Amino acid sequence: MKELVIISGKGGTGKTSVVSSFASLAKNAVFADCDVDAADLHLILEPEIKKRELFTGGKIAHIDSDKCTSCGICRDLCRFDAISEDFVVDEISCEGCGLCVWNCPVDAIAFEPTISGEWFISETRYGPMVHAKLGIANENSGKLVTLVRKEAKEIATKENLDLILVDGPPGIGCPVIASIGSADMLLVVAEPSLSAIHDMKQVLDLARHFKVPATACVNKYDINPELTASIESYCKEQSIPFLGKIPYDLQVTQAQMAGKSTVEFADGKLKESLSSLWERVLETLTGGNQS
Repeated sequence: MKELVIISGKGGTGKTSVVSSFASLAKNAVFADCDVDAADLHLILEPEIKKRELFTGGKIAHIDSDKCTSCGICRDLCRFDAISEDFVVDEISCEGCGLCVWNCPVDAIAFEPTISGEWFISETRYGPMVHAKLGIANENSGKLVTLVRKEAKEIATKENLDLILVDGPPGIGCPVIASIGSADMLLVVAEPSLSAIHDMKQVLDLARHFKVPATACVNKYDINPELTASIESYCKEQSIPFLGKIPYDLQVTQAQMAGKSTVEFADGKLKESLSSLWERVLETLTGGNQS
């Protein structure tokens, strides 16, 4: 079993379009959408939900008015102004740090688990999929990502699948770190813009820090061939396998509107480039050519 995580330094590079295309080309795979803050792989793969579970990722303080003596210690300690003058906790403002709970002299504050989102096990036209939805303004996305990956690995083991294909979140924050740990390989999808190159370098540094093998590709490469060449040169200097380039094409947007992966919908150079990229990814993932 191999785990391939597809990430990007910034949002909007086309990462999910690449993942959905790979899903249509993969055989014997399970898919995991770890971009739990803004999941969208389901829009293309149209999963049929088989299992739905609540995710309790954190805790919220709750003050028992019968026990509370209105001493004010909790209000003085709370740096988020989450406790009102009449000692009621605002669930939106409460960060779940627990400081008020630990310092209440009469044990009047309970620390109760809160529902932060949902996670799902589904079936798609290409195979099983694990995905999730973090609630608005909720935290602990890293814990939810870890849960999604765990469930995907269990499905892969149970069903004897060869590949776990992960749609990771953008950036370098907690959910990204939770997505890439112990993965067999990363594919970083970049675009030829100055901000994207800066963010690509950051995410590659993150992969290097956690000792996860990373590769790269460029989407919409023909928008700025000079910056695409700069990305290729950087990858060569850093000994990062550069696996391919995808042209800009309106068929990507048309495929999304039709609810299909780009490979399903497109033809010509666009479809060729994605199919070729997938072949290079598989070759590198399974220990083939590393150049």
